[in-house]
Amino acid sequence: MSTKRRSYSPQFKAKVALAALKNDEPIAELAARFKIHPTMINNWKRALADSAADIFDKGHKSQKQNEAQVDNLYRQIGKLKVENDFLAKKLSL
Repeated sequence: MSTKRRSYSPQFKAKVALAALKNDEPIAELAARFKIHPTMINNWKRALADSAADIFDKGHKSQKQNEAQVDNLYRQIGKLKVENDFLAKKLSL
């Protein structure tokens, strides 16, 4: 009789983690109110605190990733253009 593991939405996890960060209630009361284990609340709270800086840094990372992707795509375009020109010359002979 195994029970299926419950999965929680990211919105629910954020809601619980923010409630834990506020420190208005003890973790045990939050666990009872949300019907989850206190360890999960502590894990989500720690994950939120660790990744909070990434929320504000997201624009910089995505811009760098976009620039890298554009550079890679330009390289691929150049390579394909050279191959296309080479094949066009071979076919015209």
